[in-house]
Amino acid sequence: MKPVIGVLALQGDVPEHLRALEAAGATAVPARRPDELDRLDGLVIPGGESTTLWRLSVAFDVLDPLRKLIGEGLPAFGSCAGMIMLADRLTDGVTGQQTYGGIDMTVRRNAFGRQVDSFERDVELNGLAGHPFRAVFIRAPWVEQTGPGVGILGTEDGTGRIVAVRQGPLLATAFHPELTPDRRIHQLFVDIVKDNA
Repeated sequence: MKPVIGVLALQGDVPEHLRALEAAGATAVPARRPDELDRLDGLVIPGGESTTLWRLSVAFDVLDPLRKLIGEGLPAFGSCAGMIMLADRLTDGVTGQQTYGGIDMTVRRNAFGRQVDSFERDVELNGLAGHPFRAVFIRAPWVEQTGPGVGILGTEDGTGRIVAVRQGPLLATAFHPELTPDRRIHQLFVDIVKDNA
């Protein structure tokens, strides 16, 4: 059986994540309502803008349901703004900004700069076989601090900052793997979901 993995369809690269998950062997579906979340084996939280994602999560009544599902062990993968939304703590968040939480980390929003500062760089990722991953950073965050249960999967060579982490069934990257033809990160997440079943 293929795992059913949702892509939170509030904003961001939803079609790109859907295609990447299908290519990695999952049944991928968009999800934006609480009743759609309950049928999933895993969830991808795409990039976008984290404060908008938070506000849309409130408007679509998914903020608290997602906190609960993630807290109960639903596998989730967040890219860019999705990484921010999986963080237990934020640095440089707007007043009152909330996240789904789940990963014991502190994340700084827009840490690599503004849109004009976007870049691509090869990143060595622990546990990912083969060549370095060509990572696309767009107004990307970075991880400033991790708790003892968080595995650091990758750092950005230019700054040494943490850009990929895993804690149990939760995975997060500061970059956008859905914007490349390399499906290894999506495959890793599909494998995490299968192992969690």
